[in-house]
Amino acid sequence: MMNATAIAFDRGGQMYVSSRFDGTVYRVAPNGTVSSYAEGMGVATGIAFDQKENLYVGDRSGTIFKIAKDRQIFVFATLEASVSAYHLAVGPQGDLFVTGPTTSSFDSVYRVDPHGAVSTYFRGLGRPQGLAFDADGNLYVAASLSGKRGIVKITPDGKASLEVAGPGLVGLAFAPGRSAVLATTSGVHHLSWNIRGLSLEPNT
Repeated sequence: MMNATAIAFDRGGQMYVSSRFDGTVYRVAPNGTVSSYAEGMGVATGIAFDQKENLYVGDRSGTIFKIAKDRQIFVFATLEASVSAYHLAVGPQGDLFVTGPTTSSFDSVYRVDPHGAVSTYFRGLGRPQGLAFDADGNLYVAASLSGKRGIVKITPDGKASLEVAGPGLVGLAFAPGRSAVLATTSGVHHLSWNIRGLSLEPNT
């Protein structure tokens, strides 16, 4: 698989991987067998599932695709093109949140409602990339805030603070046991952190 870019798991634990090389989302079986799940996704970067198991794919040239469980593909939303990649996360109310670094040093986190309407959720981050929600609805973004790189926490009322400092941070995911996995440009790190990640399982 050329230029594997983003990974997401469905509710059954099946792994999906996007490739920005050929614009395809691949499904990877537990035995390592790879099959095409959706093609024609442009420069496919970030991917994420919602609670209804729709898969969203960010084409960094400006399109967010929505792939239903029956594999019907829709253009869900259109954003400004990114110089690197879109990163996606689904919020507690089912909205899709998107980052995509541009040439600006004052970038935004976008919120896309279930109907595809785009709004700015927060503005003022430098090169925002990976993002994830905690169980209380706070959003964490790998970005620069006031010139300092790290993991930025954005509360539901729009207050931002640098929670973890470190150069080269590009992504994060909350892990079991109140911990997090942080990705940098040179490695992956485990951090004990008293934060519980958001679950998209029904009734949780």
